[in-house]
Amino acid sequence: MIDTQTLLAFFSTAMLLALAPGPDNLFVMAQSAQNGRAAGIFVTFGLCTGLVGHTVAVALGLAAVVRASALAFTVLKGAGALYLLHLAWQAWRAGGMADGDGQAPRLSFGALYRRGIVMNLTNPKVSLFFLAFLPQFADPRHGSMVAQFLQLGAAFILATLVVFGLISLLAGGFGEWFRRSPAARKVLNRTAAAIFVGLALKLALSER
Repeated sequence: MIDTQTLLAFFSTAMLLALAPGPDNLFVMAQSAQNGRAAGIFVTFGLCTGLVGHTVAVALGLAAVVRASALAFTVLKGAGALYLLHLAWQAWRAGGMADGDGQAPRLSFGALYRRGIVMNLTNPKVSLFFLAFLPQFADPRHGSMVAQFLQLGAAFILATLVVFGLISLLAGGFGEWFRRSPAARKVLNRTAAAIFVGLALKLALSER
């Protein structure tokens, strides 16, 4: 097992990393502003579920396969970029529906949760990051490396829940004012579409 001091140091680092601007927290911010606080929370749950997958991939050595295989990396990032472009198109269409008194259909919490999972699991950079980051805080002298990776992954997920939960509350509250006005709602949806396109391009151009 990992000692308490090392685990606290890891948790503090994970909190800082979650606060740093990146694809996942920008995604949560856009979804919260566009669809409300609860939407951001459920997207966060989905992202954290994806992190469980990345943690298991590192613990079982699957992440090393992605790092070694250019094809696997390209397929994953391509799927992720296409999914983000799909979300951008949906947000852009929602912006068009905001003209007049019409409103875009509200997404279910299940759909938002699934968005978070797909967004996270189709980003191979997360697995590669975990593959480089987690071993720095694990030590074979402290027992099973698999158990230590799972413990570190759980701590990272907890940090993500705390930070992204706060982002959801703040961005959702900020977006509430915009959602009251059809014109402002259109701007909000079009801004979300632009963020999704930017994230898709960033992922598509990323390298191992």
